[in-house]
Amino acid sequence: MQDQENPEVIKQPEGDAAAATAQATPDEAREPSLEEQLSATEAKLAEMHDAFMRAKAEGENIRRRAQEDVSKAHKFAIESFAEAMVPVRDSLEMALKVETQTVEAIREGVEMTLKQLTTAFEKNRLVEVMPAQGEKLDPMKHQAVSMVPADQEANTVVNVLQKGYMIADRLLRPAIVTVAQPK
Repeated sequence: MQDQENPEVIKQPEGDAAAATAQATPDEAREPSLEEQLSATEAKLAEMHDAFMRAKAEGENIRRRAQEDVSKAHKFAIESFAEAMVPVRDSLEMALKVETQTVEAIREGVEMTLKQLTTAFEKNRLVEVMPAQGEKLDPMKHQAVSMVPADQEANTVVNVLQKGYMIADRLLRPAIVTVAQPK
């Protein structure tokens, strides 16, 4: 009676069922051949090699441009300072050309030249390091050349022998000082 109810069901042997399933699968589901896998891998390798070579060339270009920038910075770093110093030199040369010089005229010329020099220093962030008496010794900005007896706390500045200078936050020359010795 079962055969009468479902006439379309046909029993097949088990070995034939696997073959029928293999024929029924679409081409996309089949495993690619070794040649296809090799050609796909070679294409991917060529693509990766091209990307690597482009990245390498870009890195070399960046390095070359950075070297050029550093070279230009070194070459022209002093340009701004030199521009500010030219008027100072001009003033000194003009002072030497004056035939009849008085002490007052020389003093006035030196003061004007000092103003120009101070302006040049300020413009180029060249700052004096001039510690006040009693200021704590800062070994990053001050150089102590001697310790002297004093009525102030130990390791504080007693006297400044020579000003120091900084360019921005970098020490150019430390201030040379004497400091109070411990009591």
